Amino acid sequence: MSNPAHAAAPVRLIAWAIELCKLIPYGLVAFLGRFSIAAVFWKSGQTKIEGLAIDLVEGSFEFGLPKLSASAVPLFEHEYQVPLLPPELAASMAAFAEHLFPLLILLGLATRFSALALVGMTLVIQLFVYPGAYPTHGVWAAVLLMLAAKGPGALSLDHFIARHYGYNR
Repeated sequence: MSNPAHAAAPVRLIAWAIELCKLIPYGLVAFLGRFSIAAVFWKSGQTKIEGLAIDLVEGSFEFGLPKLSASAVPLFEHEYQVPLLPPELAASMAAFAEHLFPLLILLGLATRFSALALVGMTLVIQLFVYPGAYPTHGVWAAVLLMLAAKGPGALSLDHFIARHYGYNR
């Protein structure tokens, strides 16, 4: 027979560890998720434009009027080949979306809607561009769906606006 006292110690340790995990503030998780997913899409968008280059992590900044890079349209002609859209339009739309929505998510402004827009973009990439990259796209979708479902957390403009106008999230 097993000794119940010996069995209880691992159970208590596991319960303690679970309670410790519950102390992680959602705002911290959401901020890390927002920063990380914004960086993924922003960096991709930066490859499609020239004239404006901002990398907060590396601390590199080039301010100017952004325009599509010379390689953006050929990328959509030959590699991405999104159906139903001409490559010029697809490149412009992708470059715009990969800058606007990550910026909004990073600021925590219109976060849920921006996250849903990037979920849509992720689905297009998964289905039509890189179908074999489902592990990566699954992680993107999980972070974006978490933000859509739970919101941006306390460290966000959405939270500040909601508190200012008395909206209880």
